[in-house]
Amino acid sequence: MRKIYTKAFSVMLSLTMVLAACSAPGKGTDTAEEYVNEDIINNGEQANDAASQDASIVVAENLTQPALEQGAASASTSTATQEQPAQETPEEEKAPDRCYMVFIGDSQMENGLSERTDIAHLVAERVPHAKVYNLGIGGTTACVEMSTSDTNLDNWDSPSFNGICYGLAGKIDVDGVFANREDVRHAIKEINPATVDYYFIEYGANDFFQKMPLDNTQHDGNDLHTYYGGLERGIATLKEISPQAKIIVMTPFYGIYTDGNGKYLGDSYIVSNGVDTLANYARKALNVADDMKVIDFDCMNDKRFDLYLDTADEYLMDGTHLTLKGRQAVARLLAHIPNFYEGNEPYEYLESDYIKIADFDPEEYFMVPSSELKEENFKKLRDGGFEWAREHGAALDD
Repeated sequence: MRKIYTKAFSVMLSLTMVLAACSAPGKGTDTAEEYVNEDIINNGEQANDAASQDASIVVAENLTQPALEQGAASASTSTATQEQPAQETPEEEKAPDRCYMVFIGDSQMENGLSERTDIAHLVAERVPHAKVYNLGIGGTTACVEMSTSDTNLDNWDSPSFNGICYGLAGKIDVDGVFANREDVRHAIKEINPATVDYYFIEYGANDFFQKMPLDNTQHDGNDLHTYYGGLERGIATLKEISPQAKIIVMTPFYGIYTDGNGKYLGDSYIVSNGVDTLANYARKALNVADDMKVIDFDCMNDKRFDLYLDTADEYLMDGTHLTLKGRQAVARLLAHIPNFYEGNEPYEYLESDYIKIADFDPEEYFMVPSSELKEENFKKLRDGGFEWAREHGAALDD
């Protein structure tokens, strides 16, 4: 991990020289547009791997954007439960023990959906009484595409993040906007926002490949055409329609990049699209989560799994999209979030789990020795609480 952070520090040092559109973090101001690089500074000050200090930005105007194979991310339905699919209406009252989770994103979310090995379904396997909806659409962005100049809701035609959110809010013509995705149309109509417990949001790779502005410091028009603005507006809509729900913003994942001839160019800290690096899109997502007071799940910088250059072949199938094993690892970590809030597991499970892919067993249930739990959690476990953890062998006398 130290190697990654040291590279990131070098990125910050060379950023102003290579990319005229970007600047060092501002001081004495708390605007979201100006603290995108705070983490990189903090991590860089602690790094001392001199061998990595020579790293510099590689500006690649024509990055090769990996695409999933035809049919790899399609399905007739986007809904599933831990038990079995269910047909419901939007007016259905929430079952008292049901945990409703909606996953929204790009092909990273959609990946594996046809085999039900997508992140959403893998999380559902690890959360009791889960019902999940996967609204992932490959190729989509958090921001509204530059080709969409009319963002009036009456004429809305963008399937981006805000298209999903406005669809859930009943503010746009879902049948028209998602005419080519029957599964998404069906799921949007089936979801009752008043019963949703968790929204998981993951965008960024396509925003990066399509060179979308990070925020209004790089674009002086409609902020829906920026990565920050797209995420912020969409989350605001979700908060409006589902005030009871917890929202988790996932950053884009670390990746490695090649040119059109398959030649290695660098990783997410080094390769710029001419606007910025994907690492800074990830930091911008964290800015949004902080500003909107929602939960963040970092897949780039301070992540809970060891995805970096030396392990990329095990995590990534093409430098960008997660392998099955990678999705299983991420799903285990994500599942701790609802399991903590639903009282299924102690907080220490969420706080302590870290996955090394070489040692990862998809069938393993992660536990913290009960002797290492905080006193109140130890007592709760002793008194029969944390039923899900107990079902998987949590014991008091390890």
